[in-house]
Amino acid sequence: MVQELLVALVAVLSGGLLYAMAAARVVKQYERGVVLRLGRLHDAVRPPGFTMIVPGVDRLRKVNMQIVTMPVPAQDGITRDNVTVRVDAVIYFKVVDPASAVIQVEDYRFAVSQMAQTSLRSIIGKSDLDDLLSDREKLNQGLELMIDSPAVGWGVQIDRVEIKDVSLPETMKRSMARQAEADRERRARVINADAELQASKKLAQAAQQMSTQPAALQLRLLQTVVAVAAEKNSTLVLPFPVELLRFLERAQQGPHPQQSAAAEQSEDALGQPDSGRPEDVSPMDPPTPDPPLVDPPDTARTFLDQPLPDEPLAREPDGVTESGPVLPEPDPERRPDRLGSTSSARH
Repeated sequence: MVQELLVALVAVLSGGLLYAMAAARVVKQYERGVVLRLGRLHDAVRPPGFTMIVPGVDRLRKVNMQIVTMPVPAQDGITRDNVTVRVDAVIYFKVVDPASAVIQVEDYRFAVSQMAQTSLRSIIGKSDLDDLLSDREKLNQGLELMIDSPAVGWGVQIDRVEIKDVSLPETMKRSMARQAEADRERRARVINADAELQASKKLAQAAQQMSTQPAALQLRLLQTVVAVAAEKNSTLVLPFPVELLRFLERAQQGPHPQQSAAAEQSEDALGQPDSGRPEDVSPMDPPTPDPPLVDPPDTARTFLDQPLPDEPLAREPDGVTESGPVLPEPDPERRPDRLGSTSSARH
């Protein structure tokens, strides 16, 4: 009898142990337990720690309450300014209501992922390329609101959404590079022009100050010469006034005294016309030497340009008629010479 009691006690203890092992559950700190009893949601959500359920009646589902980092696959889209881009993002979310995450949606992770992809494509179509590249904070906020609106009913809270990368076509990259280069060049030219303007104002003030003291310009010139002479491989060129060179040239090429006197005598002789009377010239007088030939002035050039005879003028012994001396006819084949090239002309 005692033996049968012992066997029954061992059997009860074994069954209780097996029941306890089947009913015992452990919920971790970052998890919450949702119990479904006979397919219906139990009111209480099991906290972290040791808990018991009814084996075969209750079913415990553990929900992770940690923040989940989920990458959003890259999405191809066309922006509002007709530029084809490829954008990928990352989303941070967590479960705030374990019962809704189990009851309201089949798989909340897959639902959030699909919602993030569709919202990302919608944001790409509503935005410009410049906004995608420079104003990402505003786009992130808009994308977060678009995903968070349906996720609230799933017991999921969207913490943050970040656009990670924007891939552009190669042609667009080259165009943007040229645009950036042109903008940099424009800014450089503006800065250079501003510097030139400031330098010109300072130079004008310096020139006005130096104009009161002429010696300051010479001192500045000497300073420049000293600065240039410091370089051994440079050639020093000193400025020289052109007016001074012209003055020296005129002083070196001044008129000869004898030539000046002969030119004055020639002008006097041309100013008084010859009367042509034979009494003024004696046939026995020795011939006077010819004066040095000089270029006549412009007033007598027309008179002197006429051809002169090769032989002396013919004189009549008894007198000369009122018509004057008779000149021989010029040779038409002989080219008239200037007065400077005729050595037998006499006045």
